[in-house]
Amino acid sequence: MAEIPATMTAIGFAEPGPPEVLRPETVDVPLPGPDQVLIRVAYAGVNRPDVIQRQGFYPAPPGASPIPGLEISGQVVATGPGVVMPLVGTLVCALVSGGGYAEYCLANAGHCLPVPEDLPLDQAAALPETLFTVWHNVFERGFARDGETILVHGGTSGIGSMAIMLGHAFGLTVLVTCGGPDKCAAAREIGAALAIDYKAEDFVEAVHGFTKGKGVDLVLDMVAGDYVARNLKCLADDGRHVTIAVQGGVRAELNMAEIMRRRLMLTGSTLRPRPDAFKAALTHEILEHAWPLVADATIRPVMDLTFPLAEAAAAHARMEAGEHIGKIVLAV
Repeated sequence: MAEIPATMTAIGFAEPGPPEVLRPETVDVPLPGPDQVLIRVAYAGVNRPDVIQRQGFYPAPPGASPIPGLEISGQVVATGPGVVMPLVGTLVCALVSGGGYAEYCLANAGHCLPVPEDLPLDQAAALPETLFTVWHNVFERGFARDGETILVHGGTSGIGSMAIMLGHAFGLTVLVTCGGPDKCAAAREIGAALAIDYKAEDFVEAVHGFTKGKGVDLVLDMVAGDYVARNLKCLADDGRHVTIAVQGGVRAELNMAEIMRRRLMLTGSTLRPRPDAFKAALTHEILEHAWPLVADATIRPVMDLTFPLAEAAAAHARMEAGEHIGKIVLAV
């Protein structure tokens, strides 16, 4: 192994603001503590929470690195006390609670997944955040099972595209909303049974038309706000509504009598602040049930653009513009 330097380049910001506040800075290379590994980062995934953190609305949880970046791929170069696996030299991708936009990043050993031989490292970095989020919220919180129908908003986002592929692989019929015909076509290409252009048609009507008035069993919602009441109109009786982001606002007005009458369930979650033990259990479950689909190339992330680490601001600008289809990554 090459020697580990004392300092590294990372992307930080002095004050919250627009993408331009992101800038390269020189910081100390972190040392792995108990149950941690140090990874020489090859690629880092860019996610919506990174943008919200940069804007000043999503601070890193206590003890986490203030450097943005929630998923990485690369090589393990050092391990802390108590780490048995992964071994030094192993190629892994990992879910991290911060620190990904850097040349080196700490990860909990239990939150690492081995990179299959034929999986490129840029694609490996684009998997953890969306795979963990979709697995937990669709299958664990949303109780999805084969034969059911799910509506996913933002069908060509990283989360949306993962939900289409994972849902399709596990026998779900996946309906999505997208902004524009190009995005709808891209969503259908990766397995969406119905892609609704929300700019051109009412998604509630489209869902009822497709399901012959029955509605869907599950909605994966990242909009919240005034979408919630409309989402509930899309649900069949006994349907489940799972919120994972609040891009359309944090407040929603609901008819609770309707929720009681139709036995609807509303839940949601955020992944980043959850305890390490929870994420390790989730990693184990993904390794067992979903990772074989990555290994045999059934599931591969939809990739948008790759930017050099120093151009993280441009990557954020692209994400905020909403033109991307699939995952944006930084090459370190």
